[in-house]
Amino acid sequence: MRHRKGYKRLDRNKPERDSLMRNLVRGLFISQSIKTTIVKAKEARKLAERLITIAKKDDLHSRRRVFAVLRDEDLTAKLFKEIAPLFKNRNGGYTRIIQFGTRKGDNAQLVVLELTDKKIVAPKVKPKKEKAAVKPSAETERVAPKEVAPPPAEKPKEIPPEKHAPRQKETKKEKEIHPAPRAPTGFVGTLRKFFRGRTK
Repeated sequence: MRHRKGYKRLDRNKPERDSLMRNLVRGLFISQSIKTTIVKAKEARKLAERLITIAKKDDLHSRRRVFAVLRDEDLTAKLFKEIAPLFKNRNGGYTRIIQFGTRKGDNAQLVVLELTDKKIVAPKVKPKKEKAAVKPSAETERVAPKEVAPPPAEKPKEIPPEKHAPRQKETKKEKEIHPAPRAPTGFVGTLRKFFRGRTK
């Protein structure tokens, strides 16, 4: 029997379960909707609705009670200034659970936990930078661009017929112009003369 058991443990000890619930509620207040399993969503909904009910009073004691759970000054201020005023005319039912499918690994039921009244935040649109028109300078206005004519095609170089003609044999006159090389002088020349006389 489940006597005196007001919540589900979610297979966690108390500090781990409290940390899980705190993170789920913080994510809900920051982004106004979260995706999780159905069991976690039902447990987080209890804490979220309790905090919203406390925040509707907007006094010092209620702020301290909310801060003890959320542990974030900015998020606590957001809950009191933005979220709680949306539910002034409601006595409950601040959140809703929408089923949207199952998880692939363990087939757990997935849901969206969201606030029933949301603050519409307009998306930030960056202004487009206009490109400045390039003004023509005084020099470009005065001098018009000249049309450049393409360079003339180069003609193939004509090879003179002398290079193609066969080489002629040297005549006697050319031999006289270009005499034979001189005999070596000095020590080498004397040796050659000496050995020529010995051979004869």
